[in-house]
Amino acid sequence: MRITKIENGAELTVALEGRLDTTTAPLLENELSASLGDVNELTLDFDHLEYISSAGLRVLLFAQKIMSKKGGMKIVNANEMVMEVFDVTGFSDILTIA
Repeated sequence: MRITKIENGAELTVALEGRLDTTTAPLLENELSASLGDVNELTLDFDHLEYISSAGLRVLLFAQKIMSKKGGMKIVNANEMVMEVFDVTGFSDILTIA
């Protein structure tokens, strides 16, 4: 998985490319842990995300918990497969998806 970060003041966009699964979820969690200190708005761009597993969902909950206290988090450009995972797991009800 490739992680690309774009910082704009207190806003951070993190674009993911590839698969967010058991192997790659710790990489994203570590990246977010190191990057969210001064961030008030987090955008996760899933335009090139091919797959998300339960380990990936756990990282999204981790980020959502942090960002709900600081400002907000949204997910953009999720494909049909990722949206289906969000719908089946109920994540579409707890995450902000644009």
